[in-house]
Amino acid sequence: MVEASNALHWGDGLVILAYFVIVIGVGIISSCRNRGSVGGYFLAGRTMHWIPVGASLFASNIGSGHFVGLAGSGAAGGIGIAVFELNAIFILMILGWLFVPVYIAAGVFTMPEYLRKRFGGQRIRIYLAVLALLLYVFTKISADLYSGALFITQSVDINLYIAVIILLAVSALFTITGGLTAVIWTDFIQVIIMLIGAFILMVMSFIRVGGYEALVRKFFEAYPDTTIDNWDNDSYPYSKCGIPPANSMHLMRSYDDGSLPWPGIIFGLTISSVWYWCSDQVIVQRALAAKNLSHAKAGTLLAGYLKFLPLWMIVFPGMAARILFPNEVACGDPKKCLAVCGSEKGCTNVAYPKLVLEIMPVGLRGVMLAVMMSALISSLTSIFNSSSTILTMDIWTRIRKNASDIELMIVGRLCIVVLVAISVVWIPIVQNFGELFHYIQAITSFLAPPICAVYVLAIFWKRINEKGAFWGLMIGLVVGLARFIWEYVYTVPPCGEPGDIRPSIIKDIHYLHFGIILFAIVVIVTTVISLLTPPIEDKHLYRLTFWSRFSTAPREDIHKEVEAELKKDETKDKPQALNFGKYEDLPWYKKACMWICGIEKMDEQPKLSEEEMKILEMKQCSIHEEKWPRRILSINAILLMTMAIFLWGFYA
Repeated sequence: MVEASNALHWGDGLVILAYFVIVIGVGIISSCRNRGSVGGYFLAGRTMHWIPVGASLFASNIGSGHFVGLAGSGAAGGIGIAVFELNAIFILMILGWLFVPVYIAAGVFTMPEYLRKRFGGQRIRIYLAVLALLLYVFTKISADLYSGALFITQSVDINLYIAVIILLAVSALFTITGGLTAVIWTDFIQVIIMLIGAFILMVMSFIRVGGYEALVRKFFEAYPDTTIDNWDNDSYPYSKCGIPPANSMHLMRSYDDGSLPWPGIIFGLTISSVWYWCSDQVIVQRALAAKNLSHAKAGTLLAGYLKFLPLWMIVFPGMAARILFPNEVACGDPKKCLAVCGSEKGCTNVAYPKLVLEIMPVGLRGVMLAVMMSALISSLTSIFNSSSTILTMDIWTRIRKNASDIELMIVGRLCIVVLVAISVVWIPIVQNFGELFHYIQAITSFLAPPICAVYVLAIFWKRINEKGAFWGLMIGLVVGLARFIWEYVYTVPPCGEPGDIRPSIIKDIHYLHFGIILFAIVVIVTTVISLLTPPIEDKHLYRLTFWSRFSTAPREDIHKEVEAELKKDETKDKPQALNFGKYEDLPWYKKACMWICGIEKMDEQPKLSEEEMKILEMKQCSIHEEKWPRRILSINAILLMTMAIFLWGFYA
């Protein structure tokens, strides 16, 4: 056994250094492309190949929180947590075949922008934009920082704040300088690093426990000493704690299962997944960056195939960690847990870091630390880029109605700087939060179903109007927040301790089941209000619904009076263009600032006529596919879903 050490070996340091050199090099090279325009910065000029698109979809989802959280859940309850990954395979096909064609045909940059085109007005768009930014800062960034910091502080003797600030700085640097092109290409490199490192650790884990069959058998015998020594001691309150669940090797569990009930998995999880994969800016932005619809579909297929890997590369190694280190990973006594990992509620989250430190040799340990860094950085770069897109395109354009492209590019960069600052300030709170992974899944079920309901209705039913969608969102938000606040007013006592005083509506209704109820409430409210108010005319809906995506009829903006008002005010409040002078004549420090902001080539952009602009827009919004690529992609989608159904059935 390799002795665990908090002192980073020089060989590990070289591996991490090599990682940074490679990824930063890729980021710098790719940042020189598609920089001088808003479309290039935010959507990579819509020129991305399906391989980096698929890899970026996977990397944007698989962050350090997945490595720590999935492995920890695997150590605590077996393979059940893998349903989140297998469910995503089907939702990715829904994204590629049902949602992306509508988004491309609509010609949108952001998801709130789509709802603005679909319903008119600005209140839904701004509400969703603000909500998305809050969710990014206080859940996604927080989760990745918490899990990344947990791994780093377990691995090396380095100050937490120094480690996190370095990672944040590198992440922000990629996004600020390169935009989505750099983010997608660095994601591609990091996916390769993650898969290699995780594969090596998976193989070593299986070898250490004696293979797959031995892992399954030994997992059910992996009790901590406190449980074994006090099995017959009724006076010891934690004698039945630290015991693996009997259904640990099942994906489908009873309807009243406390962790993963089957109705919640089939329906509630699907609702949350449709919100995440089909309407969340971080994910959809990658698909919209593809050069055409066929490449977007192929990217979702590649991400779907990669989604088979977390079960084997993360969940099973987490189970192996429980077998190898039962007293630490599976501790049942709150006092013991507090000594091991600083939490009285269990230490399963240290499963993956424990494996890396204990079973991997020098060098490979550095690879795995680089894997965690790459997972953290890829997630943060995705969130930073998407957040800057939302703030710039959905919020800033309302404050500065006639902002120039240069101004939008600068605001997008400054937005990332602000997010970095907020994230650093939030670190102390993240450190002391507790069960962050469970919190994120729960808050998703409290806030995501209303958004999912509105997007699904907007795309598949033209009768839904703005009043119905807005009030559906508002009522859903109130109901979801009420459950969220009510849920966290109470605390769940550790295993073995009495005193669970939570009311039945909180204790007995799983958060995934609540997601189903909330989704149904919003659908009913939205439908009823829409049917009681005037419908939207067809002339405003061409290419904004799934059924009209191929329409060639000219679409009239639904909010004509606002557009007319904007044009009327254009002359009196139009901002002065930023004039930097000729680029060649500027001093070096101004040239450097312009390069960082991506505006060094703005004066070189060709001026297109109105007719040329229309042709370019038609090309970018085209969803035409050649016959054979379309058939091959559809066959692959059926094959992928068949494989997922087989795996789900095998472990059901």
